[in-house]
Amino acid sequence: MAVSLTRRGRRRRHKQEEPGGEITPPPVWPGVGGGRYRPLSDSEESQVGDCVLNLLENLGLSQATASMIKLVVAHGGRLTDDNRLLFPRDLVQWAIDGARRDVVLHARKPGWDLDLSGDRVHMSSGGGAPGVFDIETGNYRDGCTLDLYNAARLVDALDNIHHFSRSIVARDAADNLQLDINTAYACMAGTGKHVSISVTEPENMQAIADMCYAVAGGEDAFRKKPFMTIMVCHVVPPMRFATEACDTLELAIKAGFPVQIISAGQAGATSPATVAGSLVQAVAETLAGFVFARLVDQNVQAIFAPKPLVADLRTGAMCGGGGEQAVLMAGAAQMGRFFNLPTSSIAGITDAKTLDAQFGAEKTLAVTLAAQAGSNLITQSCGMQASLLGVSLEAYAADNDMLGNILRSVRGIEVNPANMSIETIKEVCRGEGHYLGHTETLARMKADYFYPALGDRQSPRDWQESGSSSLHQRARAWTRHKLATYYPRYISDEVDQAIRSSHDLLLTPADMSP
Repeated sequence: MAVSLTRRGRRRRHKQEEPGGEITPPPVWPGVGGGRYRPLSDSEESQVGDCVLNLLENLGLSQATASMIKLVVAHGGRLTDDNRLLFPRDLVQWAIDGARRDVVLHARKPGWDLDLSGDRVHMSSGGGAPGVFDIETGNYRDGCTLDLYNAARLVDALDNIHHFSRSIVARDAADNLQLDINTAYACMAGTGKHVSISVTEPENMQAIADMCYAVAGGEDAFRKKPFMTIMVCHVVPPMRFATEACDTLELAIKAGFPVQIISAGQAGATSPATVAGSLVQAVAETLAGFVFARLVDQNVQAIFAPKPLVADLRTGAMCGGGGEQAVLMAGAAQMGRFFNLPTSSIAGITDAKTLDAQFGAEKTLAVTLAAQAGSNLITQSCGMQASLLGVSLEAYAADNDMLGNILRSVRGIEVNPANMSIETIKEVCRGEGHYLGHTETLARMKADYFYPALGDRQSPRDWQESGSSSLHQRARAWTRHKLATYYPRYISDEVDQAIRSSHDLLLTPADMSP
């Protein structure tokens, strides 16, 4: 398979200014280079790639839309007697070879544009959960538009969450149009970081586009720097297109949106029970959508997003916290690196119902493997619990520390003459005999070391004397304070009034101020 590989991304540091005016690079930053972990060997990568091309060429997918059939057949594809659309190898290879590798997810918040080229790693929320773990009662309840807005502004305030993907389904919406409009509005109002949403019906796509054009200051301005991605699950596994979703995908591309092309089969239920088979099917389904996207617009900003999930085969229920899920998603990220495509993965969908030891163990395992494998955008990496059925607002705060530590591990060890500290070792050994207070130690303590905001590093005695708080308690206190005080403004009053005059917004101005 003739593909060009890029395994090392350039590093881009966000710098912070010290009180004295000195610029200090941080220990972690959006886009730190990953790709060191490879669950598949070179031979296995090629085998998976060959099986994918075989499936697309000889089995294809059913339920293709009329416009998709027209485009694919015009470029060498074929519709079989049993209505399966076949994708020839040359066409799939054309889509891969000509894909954009310069996808940038633009932000309205300065300094937060995300470069998805190479193996740069970024962390994102996500999930589309129907439930919220209530911060006051500690019980699950239906999510609403205000919860989604609150989640967006928390993410806006957390440095190690780089992107906001719609995490809550607003159950207070009366119909799908109101749901889509209010989802887009709540996300854009709550954060200036790049936003990703899903659209329930293709008929609603133009209303979302018009709202984005208004916020951007015009259609041309949005098309130059689109700050919202449309996520599309374009398939109903196994190997069937979701017709309405494909129509939405086509309309989103034509309206100038970046698109995330997602397959999310469930191993043992809607994809094979074998980890390798589930990976092959997910990659094949995603590439079919990728081909279609490039036929709609060869210059599309498309994100390759195979997101295979795992079922507990004893019950059939989805389970997001196991080792199988972690390694499967890392394999999917590795195939993105194999094709050298901007890639999104899902990780962090713990089965735990609250912020406990299971929560931390399952999230850290899955997100670490996806990040080390070089996934460009890891969704569901924060806030999610209960196997994607619930969102915890205080979990965003706790997960921000976890993500910082994971990004630090992805950054790895930088070996060069200066970093090996030979002269420093000589000075210390001939002098005071310790490195405390040494100029190098002081210079590197902020550049090389990540310090958690909520994680406890006190001695047992100090911890007891300060109240013996748990991580959950500290995260809850931080979240309550931030929700009471942090109200960013990313939509002007004039534009806000225009949107309100056209649409029934569920968020009131009072909801969006202290």
